[in-house]
Amino acid sequence: MSILAAALAWLASPSHWMGSTGILARSVEHLGLTFLIVALAAAVAVPVGTWIGHTGRGRWLVSATGAARAVPTLGVLTLAGVWLGIGLAAPTLALLILAIPPLLSATYSGIASTPRVTVDAARAIGLTEAQVLTGVEAPHAAGLVAAGVRSATLQVIATATLAAYTADYGLGRFLYAGLKTRDYAQMIGGAIVVVALALAVDAALAALTRALGAHTHSLPETGNNSSKESQ
Repeated sequence: MSILAAALAWLASPSHWMGSTGILARSVEHLGLTFLIVALAAAVAVPVGTWIGHTGRGRWLVSATGAARAVPTLGVLTLAGVWLGIGLAAPTLALLILAIPPLLSATYSGIASTPRVTVDAARAIGLTEAQVLTGVEAPHAAGLVAAGVRSATLQVIATATLAAYTADYGLGRFLYAGLKTRDYAQMIGGAIVVVALALAVDAALAALTRALGAHTHSLPETGNNSSKESQ
């Protein structure tokens, strides 16, 4: 039997899906960790990216954090594991370093790319800076921010398998356990589940990105109409 056929047979076994260490439970753990990391990264990156894009200050920070993408996540995880010990703290830190740059870059780009004529028209009709940000720049940036969330989420889903390196958590356990025991059916089966999970989440986020992108394209025209009305 080929390794792929053995992996499919492993996936077809109901006993591998149920229980606290089954595929369903591990998938929930994996998704939970992914969404936690993306939420924490967004809590940091979106406000900072919005401030940089709106004020034009601190652009160097976007470039500096972008360089963090070149840092090997496994290396960061190893160092964090030595520092923080066994558990989820180390992979959380390593995955945050991975997730923040695309979110920061997308937020900054979305805010900064708002057409100046639209922003100037909003100010000309008396909107405050806060109103310009929330009513003009933020809606314009929504599509790009959603794309950044999509990119960060997919990276984290794929890389969150490393959480099993320091913790008995997530779908990575199937990969590590399969490799350790030479149970390649389990290892390939776990990898297939990760791919399927990533594709399902990507499809949902792609639909959200398209919806926000369609809304974004209508904003410049609206802004120009407001400018004409103010004249």
